[in-house]
Amino acid sequence: MRKSYLDNIRWITVILVVIYHVLYMYNAEGIPGTIGKITDLDVQYYDMYQYFVYPWFMFVLFIVSGICARYDLMRHSDREFIRSRTAKLLVPSTIGLFAFQFIQGLISAKIAGGFAELMQAPAVIRFLIIVVSGTGVLWYIQVLWVFSVLLIPVRKIDKERLLKAGAKAGMPLLAAMAVPVWAAALVLNTPIIAVYRFGYYGAAFFLGYFVFSHDEVTARLKKNSVWLLPAAAVLGIVFCAVNFGKNYADAPVNRTMLFAVYGWFASLAVLGGAAKYLDFETPFTRWMSRHSFGLYVFHYLGISLTALLIGRSFPPSAVYICSLAAGFAAGYGLYEIISRIPVYRWAVLGIKKKRNAG
Repeated sequence: MRKSYLDNIRWITVILVVIYHVLYMYNAEGIPGTIGKITDLDVQYYDMYQYFVYPWFMFVLFIVSGICARYDLMRHSDREFIRSRTAKLLVPSTIGLFAFQFIQGLISAKIAGGFAELMQAPAVIRFLIIVVSGTGVLWYIQVLWVFSVLLIPVRKIDKERLLKAGAKAGMPLLAAMAVPVWAAALVLNTPIIAVYRFGYYGAAFFLGYFVFSHDEVTARLKKNSVWLLPAAAVLGIVFCAVNFGKNYADAPVNRTMLFAVYGWFASLAVLGGAAKYLDFETPFTRWMSRHSFGLYVFHYLGISLTALLIGRSFPPSAVYICSLAAGFAAGYGLYEIISRIPVYRWAVLGIKKKRNAG
């Protein structure tokens, strides 16, 4: 049931995430937890990239995860599904924090400027704060595990009624779904940590399972990608023009209808466009797909360590280049190393068996 275009969406989106985090680390819009502006530019117009991708790139990943969840459950029992998702998602984002990601917590604390105050706390409290701070990009797999667990009782209650209805969703209904997606974006948002948006991303995951996992729906998106792609681009330009300079990652911007509508139509465009133009497999795409999880898990460590070491002392152009290179080097390099260490690879990456090289 593997679909090449879904694999390609995943690894390409992870690359977009790496680029995003490089620009995010040195953003000039005052978004906290970063080094911040390091150039002398009055306006960093290239920061607009962050605004252009933020409303949809993680949303798309949750849709793809929902689609893949259906394919997994067509081949495995509920118990096997939960066992697999727990090993792959929950273990790295909990045990992995103690085994490895606490390093990210230390670096993040130093970047945020609260390291001196942290060191004054009792040792146990200090350690726990560092461990939790190491979550970083792993919030995605934590939230995905919650949705995966909830999917099992939802399926039993639904008895495939929603699943069958989802196959009939035409373009007018798919377009109109932007409104309930916006409503979902208004609820189940955690305070302080803005990325935990259970309403917005939950809508993506469950719509992926019940609607977008149908070949009929994919065919409709593929056929209509000719207008979905330019429509999404126009909405993206409008979103950037309206919100550039504001904190796009938190309220009130990420609660607006424009944010949700743009995120929704961009996701439809990505799914339809990928089904039309990216439904193929080559040795390169297979390699990228196999290594995308490792790149996602480890890339931010390379970026943040580079920012901490040279972010305020090297020429800005060199800092950006080194940060991008460090993101890929850490992502691929640490994955290659850790995935080969018995037991430890399970704690950090959820891998039990020795994986094939390459």
